[in-house]
Amino acid sequence: MKFKFTLAALVALVMISLPLGASAESRAEELLRQLGAAEDAAAADRLERQIIDEWSKSGSAAMDLLLKRGNDALEVQKFAEAAEHFRALTDHAPDFAEGWHGLALAYYQAERYGPAMDALERVLALNPHHFAALRGVGAVHEQTGHPALAYEAYQRVLEIRPYDEDVMKALERLEREVKGVTL
Repeated sequence: MKFKFTLAALVALVMISLPLGASAESRAEELLRQLGAAEDAAAADRLERQIIDEWSKSGSAAMDLLLKRGNDALEVQKFAEAAEHFRALTDHAPDFAEGWHGLALAYYQAERYGPAMDALERVLALNPHHFAALRGVGAVHEQTGHPALAYEAYQRVLEIRPYDEDVMKALERLEREVKGVTL
């Protein structure tokens, strides 16, 4: 009898949470469409914050706490501590792209570019529209002496988020090196 009640409660919980997950996903997709059509940088910034808020919802209080602790450690430049929190998060929630993104940031800040790129690849496998991860790919390629790959990654960012000033500056900085000088 107890088993049937537990099973029924579990099925009900899964059925209730399915539409919520789909709703959050469609909300992020709609915000991404709006971001691509943003009229100015201010609108793009507002939409970017909303998208990141949507992407940061793991669906688990424990995973949200690990994400918060990792982000807090990044803010105070405790990169090894941040990496520990993000590794724990990715161990327990390997399909949560923001955990991998946080781990990539921690590795990048610690100048561990190989592991940072591995984490960024995981983010993009889970969320191909993750403009911050694409910026990270560009930054890693730039730091490791691959300007053409950096340029390509930055161009992809602008396809998703057209008003990214840092990316536009990076493209200007790399253009001569990648495309050469026009005669």
